[in-house]
Amino acid sequence: MASAAEEIVPSSHLEKQMTPDKVNLEAKFAAFSDHWSPKIAAELNGQQVKLCKVQESSSGHSHEHEDEMFLVHRGRLRLEFRDHVVELGAGDFIVVPRGIEHRPAADEEVEVILFEPAGTLNTGNATDSRAKAQLERI
Repeated sequence: MASAAEEIVPSSHLEKQMTPDKVNLEAKFAAFSDHWSPKIAAELNGQQVKLCKVQESSSGHSHEHEDEMFLVHRGRLRLEFRDHVVELGAGDFIVVPRGIEHRPAADEEVEVILFEPAGTLNTGNATDSRAKAQLERI
């Protein structure tokens, strides 16, 4: 059995890792103004934390392989489904299961935090002008 000292991760391995730092949502959202263009704020365990400003509506779409979580930071977001609508305010979130068609919409600008697997296309199966294959990191 290895002693506690032997189980310590070698410093050479730690040097390859990034130093954790806090993320200030106010500062990150203030750093951009474009709508429907998610920005990568962090990554963990194959997931990305994306920040997006939304106004008006996007195309109805679904994600074949990915669940998607919408967390409203500021404003009001409306998620329109085929048979109902869910209204979200600041502090509310919803997980949209893979394969469920949805259309995010907002009458006024809303700030949204998205949690989804890395590489998830923001427009899912809808390929329109708002599709962003390469996302900026902020």
